[in-house]
Amino acid sequence: MYIKNLKSINLPVLLGASIMLSMSMGMRQSLGVFMPDLTKDIGITVSEFTMAIAIQNLSWGFLQPLVGAWAGQFGFRKLMLLGAVIYSLGLMMLATAHHITMVTLGAGFMIGFSLACTGSAMALAVSTKGAPLEIRSTILGLVSSIGSLGAMIAAPIGQSLSQEFGWRFGVYGFIALSLVMLPCAWMAGRVDDIKLKPQAGFDTMKPTVVIKSALMHPPFLVMTIAYFVCGMQLVFLTTHLPTYLAICGMDPMLSAKALGMIGGFNALGSLFFGWAGGRYNKMLLLGGIYILRSLGLAAFFYVSPTPTNTLFFAAFMGFLWLGVAPLVTGAIIETFGLKWQAMLSGLAFMSHQLGSFLGALGGGLIFDHWGSYNFAIEIGVTVGLVAGVSQCISALTWPKTPAKFATA
Repeated sequence: MYIKNLKSINLPVLLGASIMLSMSMGMRQSLGVFMPDLTKDIGITVSEFTMAIAIQNLSWGFLQPLVGAWAGQFGFRKLMLLGAVIYSLGLMMLATAHHITMVTLGAGFMIGFSLACTGSAMALAVSTKGAPLEIRSTILGLVSSIGSLGAMIAAPIGQSLSQEFGWRFGVYGFIALSLVMLPCAWMAGRVDDIKLKPQAGFDTMKPTVVIKSALMHPPFLVMTIAYFVCGMQLVFLTTHLPTYLAICGMDPMLSAKALGMIGGFNALGSLFFGWAGGRYNKMLLLGGIYILRSLGLAAFFYVSPTPTNTLFFAAFMGFLWLGVAPLVTGAIIETFGLKWQAMLSGLAFMSHQLGSFLGALGGGLIFDHWGSYNFAIEIGVTVGLVAGVSQCISALTWPKTPAKFATA
């Protein structure tokens, strides 16, 4: 039966969505490798650069529900293609930047918009449309896994080109990678040809009614609030880890290796949590991820970094990185169905991106003020543990899928 279900998957759609996600997220997660040289070259502070990254995350988050609602009503292909084009243009603006305005427009607003069209919410919505219920969680994990490999490609390319020719050439390398997204978005857009029979319940409701129902559902609210902490921790790492390692006197290539290690183990973690989400309580698994991440942050940042413990830390965090995506998306599908999956995932993702905004900008402000990241780490560990415990309590307190919400 499992093999039969696999044969029903539209392979071009799955490959297109996976590779598009891989390029989109890989480059976005690796922008931090340019920060030390970029800030010195054009004369901006760390907090100014991180403000641009924070704006990227904020615009991505706030646009995601709107893009998801549009896709739910009118289709995915045009949005994904537009996002791929805007991504390349945003990188071009960053590569030619000579002041903070161009950095903010390129790396901030433009890439933020494109991520709403090509990032995890859209790719996962595309990949699960028409997928059999029995393997849906596994498909989510598989796409997240392939999508996480982009950092293994982007970070080393960006770092190597930057060291050899300067940071601008590193960004040009990213522009070349971004062009791969265009044919992939076209392939993934074939999902618009799959017509699903509307189910009773949320599929027949207006988007505003669905959103209101979601916001009145306690497990969705707890999951969304905990997602805030997820974004704060992860974007803090991708943005500030290169600078932290440079301060500690580490080889600049170590940060690229660490980001690549995160991407590699991210693939394994996404596969595992996609598989586990089909068998165990998704909310409880989410709580466990947040707790383990916070303990990992505390363990790494309270000892002196070495190449060995840095790569071990990157592997540990990578395994727990995008595993949240198949769990959050799967929980939303179980509760609210497929039609509005992208919109509701985007609604939860807004909270994630508010956390990302705070992680990128707050880390930069704390570093500029105190000259170290110690206080930022203390905040990240504390709120992460609170979020993880709250998520576990929610999983054990409320039914996973209340009967009145079950439509998938």
